[in-house]
Amino acid sequence: MAEPISAFEPFHLFRYLDEQAFRYNNRKGMNDGQRFELAVRQIVGKRLTWDQLTGKTEEGMHSS
Repeated sequence: MAEPISAFEPFHLFRYLDEQAFRYNNRKGMNDGQRFELAVRQIVGKRLTWDQLTGKTEEGMHSS
């Protein structure tokens, strides 16, 4: 089941796309619980501040 695209700020687009790519790449052979566990294991050691999340710092912007 596809989720509808909700309103988001342009600087969050890459995060939304990353989430959708993760879901697509892990859609087979996993249930929601296993997918969640995998996502949580992949965030260990990463830090995201409020300013980065809201795009108030340069580190919060996605660099290609």
